[in-house]
Amino acid sequence: MSPAPLPADGDRPFGPALLRALRNRCPDCGEGKMFGRFLKPVHACAHCGTAWDRHQADDFPSYIVILLLGHILVPVMVETTHVGIPIGVQIFLWPVLALVLAAALIQPAKAGVIAFQWSRRMHGFAA
Repeated sequence: MSPAPLPADGDRPFGPALLRALRNRCPDCGEGKMFGRFLKPVHACAHCGTAWDRHQADDFPSYIVILLLGHILVPVMVETTHVGIPIGVQIFLWPVLALVLAAALIQPAKAGVIAFQWSRRMHGFAA
């Protein structure tokens, strides 16, 4: 038995949309690319035509990345105090690791925020 279709004004499934967006694919169809450049969404999906320039992600992806970095790096930093890594190495290690992780996490975070807005028909995604 197939699931009942959602009403036109109901929420779209967030889970599949998030998984597609995390792969840099259109959350709607999963075929077209979501980002044309590093953090710039395409105007519209090349496959299904869904417009992605309506999003209002603003600073929320950055907050998500900061929260994740804190939860990843602080425990690692605390645990490495027992290893005996020289402070001179740590002065360079932690900022570089933070920058690399931030760069790796920002696009998926923004994709997830846009997919959430699309799935809940927020900020211009009502159609």
